[in-house]
Amino acid sequence: MIYDPIADLLTRLRNGVRAKHNRVIIEPLSKIKLGILEILKKEGFIEDYKVISKERGGKCEVVLKYDEGGTPLISDLQRVSKPSRRVYVGKDKIPWVKNGLGIAIVSTSQGLMTDREARRKGVGGELLLIVW
Repeated sequence: MIYDPIADLLTRLRNGVRAKHNRVIIEPLSKIKLGILEILKKEGFIEDYKVISKERGGKCEVVLKYDEGGTPLISDLQRVSKPSRRVYVGKDKIPWVKNGLGIAIVSTSQGLMTDREARRKGVGGELLLIVW
């Protein structure tokens, strides 16, 4: 069995949103998970996140974000590149997610960034996930 930490993160967020929870615990932590959470916070899909333990893998609490009507701001999260099938895109092939309403997160040589940042900087990389 191959453990995919990014898919685990997305599943925990997806389950928390569907169950209408305010907070979700993410464990174990990694740099890539923290990078994805930082992008989701910056883009307004989650309210905040806080590292609550650094012992034995670490633990993080994510505060999910909902609008006034109780609708989650994360409609869906999809893993694109997987350990069994990596997906790489060039700077000209980075997809638009829902005509710009969603984001794609790309792992580039300059670090994790959104699809818009990657297009602006003219870099491609591994297409990790899409969020809308």
